Amino acid sequence: MELSMSTISEMNSSLVPVSQSLQVQATPRLLLVEDDESVSSYLKDKFELDHYFIEVAKDANLAEIALGAGEFDMVILDLTLPQIDGLEALKRIRSRDSLLPILVVTARTKLEDRVNALDFGADDYVAKPFEYPELSARARALLRRVRPSGDVVSRFEDLELNRVGRTVKRSGRTVELTPKEFALLEYFMSNPGKCLTRAMIMENVWRVSFSDLTNIVDVYINYLRNKVDRGFDRKLIRTIRGAGYQLGDMPMTPSEGNGSVSGAPCDAGHSA
Repeated sequence: MELSMSTISEMNSSLVPVSQSLQVQATPRLLLVEDDESVSSYLKDKFELDHYFIEVAKDANLAEIALGAGEFDMVILDLTLPQIDGLEALKRIRSRDSLLPILVVTARTKLEDRVNALDFGADDYVAKPFEYPELSARARALLRRVRPSGDVVSRFEDLELNRVGRTVKRSGRTVELTPKEFALLEYFMSNPGKCLTRAMIMENVWRVSFSDLTNIVDVYINYLRNKVDRGFDRKLIRTIRGAGYQLGDMPMTPSEGNGSVSGAPCDAGHSA
């Protein structure tokens, strides 16, 4: 099935999650608890441009549901929430996980509010109105505290991916990627040398299992190759004909001319 660019764009914003066991947790996952749609939309756009996965909950009850359904690396919490006050929400979130970073972003600027938030478990406090660069820097600082250094940077040959800085370099040269391209490359770098089927990539990068829409994988592989491999003699992203894709080499027989190799089909039922 061939996909138009408009279809691809719609899929990026509306695909339905699959089971948590199929998801890759390397990309920082943020939960934003914010009832103001203008603020949540602004922050969602900004963080996604910085290659974060971000989910929005409009109140404390929805935040608890989200935390129960998936794993997050950080919560960004407003204190002025409907139904349940933000401080109560903060206590509930902290009681669920004593280590989960919580960044409070709120218009409450009184000293008492700041002290209460920190005493109830917040790791940092940013007052509204805020500048996004500062908020982003504070989020990165909190992520650095809780993420082991080995989880921050992945390297494969001359390719380097920084999960906190959201940067990619090859041979020291910066490679500019979109959020989805970054997530795709991150999945490859988490599974170097492994044969990854289109279904596996859909499940782990797009977090859906649509067997009839896997053409989107081929489209994004092409995007990624144009940015990561173009201009280099050594091609890192390879096609396993009739099976899928891999990062790097496997002990298979190369085909000439197109960067593909032949080998046994991948096990489509197994997610790396």
